[in-house]
Amino acid sequence: MNNKRLPIIVLAVISFIVLIALSSSLFYTVQPAERAVIFYPFGIGLDKEHTIEQGTHMKAPWNEVFIYKVNEMSTDENMDILDKNGLSIHIDVSVRYFPAPDKIGYIHEKFTRDYVNVLVIPEVRSTVRQVMGRYTAEEIYSTKRAEVETAIRNESEKILSANNVNATAVLIRSIVLPEQIKAAIENKLQQEQEALAYQFRLDKEKSEAERKRIAAEGESRANNIINNSLSDKLLKMRGIEATLELAKSPNSKIIVVGSGKDGLPMILGNN
Repeated sequence: MNNKRLPIIVLAVISFIVLIALSSSLFYTVQPAERAVIFYPFGIGLDKEHTIEQGTHMKAPWNEVFIYKVNEMSTDENMDILDKNGLSIHIDVSVRYFPAPDKIGYIHEKFTRDYVNVLVIPEVRSTVRQVMGRYTAEEIYSTKRAEVETAIRNESEKILSANNVNATAVLIRSIVLPEQIKAAIENKLQQEQEALAYQFRLDKEKSEAERKRIAAEGESRANNIINNSLSDKLLKMRGIEATLELAKSPNSKIIVVGSGKDGLPMILGNN
């Protein structure tokens, strides 16, 4: 009985060993930030249309799987470029990108898994040189840095997206100019800031002077209105009213009735 079972046990052990040995060829895992395509050497070849999603999958041992990362990635580049005036500038740039998840078959067919070095980096470097060649060192260094970054990203995106790669950002991390050029630019920027500050003070003083002039004109007009409204009869009536109020006061006083032109009473003293 035991002799009859021995060949079965041996066969099972051999099968298990073979299965373990072939497991890496039979099974493959695609991580959450990955996608895969399969090459069928005895069939349709590279299946560009069918993208494998995340998870563990099974395949024939002779079929080959190509796995791509589809999350956003970043590549740093250091390069020397010439500005609009032919001045040499050293810059460090970072490009962020990711391959279109459902198009990695097309990327693999045209550029293979080395698409970053074959496509992304050369195109970005070329675009950086072309765009920065349209600006001066001063503009790149200070006033138009954001505009330069936007232009590089937009132009890179056109080229890369045509090849199923999305460029999300191109950032200028640092700009190194010749020391004398950098000093001249910084000095010019400082002078411009000082000029703007001086102009601001002038504008503020002009505004204050204008405010005072308008206030003075308003006060003058108010005084003219009051002076024009003060007739002799009105002044005499106001004087009489004031005298009557004083006469009602409990404090002792001497009131002399006036005999002058206006005839108003006069208070000489009180206790």
